[in-house]
Amino acid sequence: MIGTFGALFATRWMGIAAGPGAIHTGITLVLILLAAAIVAMAASGLTAVLLERIAYRPLRRRGAGRLSALISAIGASLFLQETFALWQGRNLVPFPRLMEKRVLFHVFNAEIRNDQLLVIIAALVMMVVLDRFVRKTRLGRGVRAVAQSSETATLMGVNIDRVVTLTFLLGGLMAGAAGLLWVVYLENTGYNIGFLLGIKAFTAAVMGGIGNLRGALLGGLALGLIENYGAAIWGAEWKDVIAFSLLLIVLMFRPTGLLGESLTAARA
Repeated sequence: MIGTFGALFATRWMGIAAGPGAIHTGITLVLILLAAAIVAMAASGLTAVLLERIAYRPLRRRGAGRLSALISAIGASLFLQETFALWQGRNLVPFPRLMEKRVLFHVFNAEIRNDQLLVIIAALVMMVVLDRFVRKTRLGRGVRAVAQSSETATLMGVNIDRVVTLTFLLGGLMAGAAGLLWVVYLENTGYNIGFLLGIKAFTAAVMGGIGNLRGALLGGLALGLIENYGAAIWGAEWKDVIAFSLLLIVLMFRPTGLLGESLTAARA
C-alpha cells in the first residue's frame, strides 16, 4: 500500500496527472518508471525498518513469544491503514496511465499485454536477485543462519538486530517495487489494498514452504492459477473463498508446504 502511494506521489512530483498526456514511450517511460520505483521502494523500505524498530524489536529484546509479535503486526497494519484513510480518504485513488496498453501476443485464447509482460519480467528479476542475494552473499548467509537458529547464530557472532533489520528492509523494498507494478497494472490504489494481498502472500508462502523463497514463488503461481480457474468455473465471487480453502487444505495435509522439509527433518 505504501509503495503504491509512493509511486503516486512520485508521478505527481514529476507533474504527471491522469489523462491522455500521462502516456509516455521509449526512454522517457523507462526513466519515469525507474524514478517511481525508487521512491516507492524507499518509502516502503523505510516504513518496514521503522516498524521493526518500533513494533518488533522491543518485543524481541523482552523475549516475547511469537503470538505477541503477531498481535503487534496486526496493530501496526491497522494503524497504517487508518492513517492513510484519514490522509487520502477511503475511496480508490486513481493512478495515471503511464504506458499505452496493447496486446503483444496470444497464449491459446489469452491476450498478453505489455503491462502484464512488464509485471511478469519484473517479478522474475526480483525473485532471481533476492534468491542470489540470500544464497550467495555473506549477509544472505546471516539471514539463513538466523532463520534456522537465532541462538546458534548469536553464538557464531551474527548480529541478530542487524540481520532482522536487513530482512525487514529487503521485504519493504520488494513490497515497494510490487506496489509500483500494482498501480501500473490496475491504475488505482487505496488505503486498504495491502490487507487482502498480505493474507494471500502468507497463503502463497505456506503453500510453497515457510522460509523457502523458491517455494513462495511456486506457491504464488499455483495460487493465482487455481484462483482464476476456480473463478472461471464457479464465478468471481468465489475467488477468495477458493484461495483460503486451499490454505486450509495445505495446512491439513502438507503443513510444511510444497517445497518445505518433512516434519521429521524440521524437528531435527
